Amino acid sequence: MKRVQRYMIEIIGIILAVIWLSPFYLMIVNSFKTKREIFTDTLRFPEIFTFDNYAEAFKQLDFLKTFANSLFITIVSVSIIIIFSSMGAYALSRRKGKISSFLFFAFVSSMLIPFQSVMIPLVYIFGQVDMLNKIGLIFMYLGFGCSLSIFLYHGTLNSIPKSLDEAAIIDGANRFQVFWYIIFPMLKPITVTVAILNTIWIWNDYLLPSLVINKEGMHTIPLKMFFFFGEYTKQWHLALAGLTIAILPVIIGYFFAQKQIIKGVSEGAVK
Repeated sequence: MKRVQRYMIEIIGIILAVIWLSPFYLMIVNSFKTKREIFTDTLRFPEIFTFDNYAEAFKQLDFLKTFANSLFITIVSVSIIIIFSSMGAYALSRRKGKISSFLFFAFVSSMLIPFQSVMIPLVYIFGQVDMLNKIGLIFMYLGFGCSLSIFLYHGTLNSIPKSLDEAAIIDGANRFQVFWYIIFPMLKPITVTVAILNTIWIWNDYLLPSLVINKEGMHTIPLKMFFFFGEYTKQWHLALAGLTIAILPVIIGYFFAQKQIIKGVSEGAVK
C-alpha cells in the first residue's frame, strides 16, 4: 500500500513538473524557429536551429545597456528596501505603544491599496519635482515595497528576545550598533525571503517603469520587450529569443547564490 502511494506521489510530481516546465519548453524551442515555423507548429522542434533570432533580439534590445539599467534599479531598490524596512520594523517592534501600533497598522493596510488608484497622482507629483527617472523609480519601489517587507521583518523581530538588546546596551552599544551588529545578522533568513520577493517583482515589473521612465537609454528589459509587440504585427520569434536572453542572468545568478538562498529559506522555515 505504501509503495502504491509512493508511486502515485511520484506520478503526480512528474505531471506537475511537466506542466510547470511546459512554458519554458515552448519559449526556448520557439526562440530558435522562424516566424513562419512558430505559426505552423508551436510544439515541435525547429527544422533547423538558428541563432539569428538571438542576434537580432540582442541588437534590438540594446541588451548590455538595458540589462545594466535593470540590474542597477533592482540591486539598489532591493538593498534600500532591506535596509529601511528592517530598521523600521525594528523600531516598531521594540517601541511598543499606540503610535507604533498605528504605524504598523498603516503599513499593513497600505498593502491593500491597488497601485492603479494612486499611479496618476503619483506620476503627476513626481513630474512636478522632475523625478521621472531611475532615481524616482527607485524611490517609488521603496515606498511600494516597504509595507510587505516591514510586515515580514516585524513578525521575525517579535521572536527575538529584547534581552539581547539590553545586554548590548549595558556593554556600551548604542541603538544603531545593537541593530546592525547583533539583530540584523539574526534576520538573515527573512532577509533572503524579502530579497527574493522584491527582486522577482522589480526585475519583471513593466507598469511602473512605463509610467516613470520616458527617456531613451534608461529603459529596463520589460520595457524594451514591449517593442517586439506592435499594433499591427507581433515579432514572436524575436520576443521569445529576447525573453530567453532576459531570464538567463536570473538563472545564472540563482545557481551562484542557490546555497545561500536555500540555507536562508530553510532557516526561516525552521524558525
